[in-house]
Amino acid sequence: MKNLKYIFMVLLGGTMYGTMSSFVKLSYTKGFNAAEISFWQAFIAALLLAIYAFSTRKNIKGKLTFGNFIFLLFTGSAIGLTNFFYYESVSYISASLAIVILMQFTWFSLLLEWLIFKSKPSKPELITVSFILVGTIMAGNILGAKAWEFSMKGVLFALSSSLTYTVYIIANSRVSKSVRWQTKSMVIMMGSSLCLFSINSEIILSSDYLNDKFFCWAIFLAVVGTTVPTALFASGISKIGVGISSILMTVELPVAIICARIVLKEQIGSLQIVGIVIMLASICIMNYYKVYKSKR
Repeated sequence: MKNLKYIFMVLLGGTMYGTMSSFVKLSYTKGFNAAEISFWQAFIAALLLAIYAFSTRKNIKGKLTFGNFIFLLFTGSAIGLTNFFYYESVSYISASLAIVILMQFTWFSLLLEWLIFKSKPSKPELITVSFILVGTIMAGNILGAKAWEFSMKGVLFALSSSLTYTVYIIANSRVSKSVRWQTKSMVIMMGSSLCLFSINSEIILSSDYLNDKFFCWAIFLAVVGTTVPTALFASGISKIGVGISSILMTVELPVAIICARIVLKEQIGSLQIVGIVIMLASICIMNYYKVYKSKR
């Protein structure tokens, strides 16, 4: 039952992260772009997490070694690239399609865990993933869409975000549990902002977009889409493992599609609703299986 706390944290983080594609796409109508948004989102989050980490350092024990520090910077680079690629993708394709492609991390992560760490997925995990894949196809309305309506550039950006997200999840689960989550989250966002600045410095250093309206968007996205989810993931993923975390985080799909319907007025049909139900049912079944197994 102790793991239920961490299961809820990862689930909540995925829910919050799922809203981002719609709000980021909405910010594009204000004249902003993925490079600007993703960097400042990470940078502001790093500042907020740093303030909290240093304000609580006397009350919570935890040691950050140089090796862990470098590894966390790498982990942050992975989530930074995920956000950038994902945000770029929604400028070319719908938010619904982008999240469907991002969801491929579900089986990417299990596959990489198997290939790299020899951690063979259980039969229930494989069955659940198969249902999730069916649900993603239905929820993303892939079967009803015309292939020539897709932007290949957008699809490649979304696929890249899925691959880097897989790296982030696996890396996050492998960080030493002795590192407190406040420090872990702060360093992850430092790595994210450093990575994004290194690849987009020319755009970021332009002062044309820096105004009150932009920083309102950046702060909102930093808090809702980065600071809180990063803290939840940093605390929860290492406790419950990459397998169940990758399953739980698929909640981003139904959340993203529902949010796209409300915020962006994207159409959602009956087939998509069925797909969402299949995904939610699969997540609940997997949670029940994990909790039941832990009691045995």
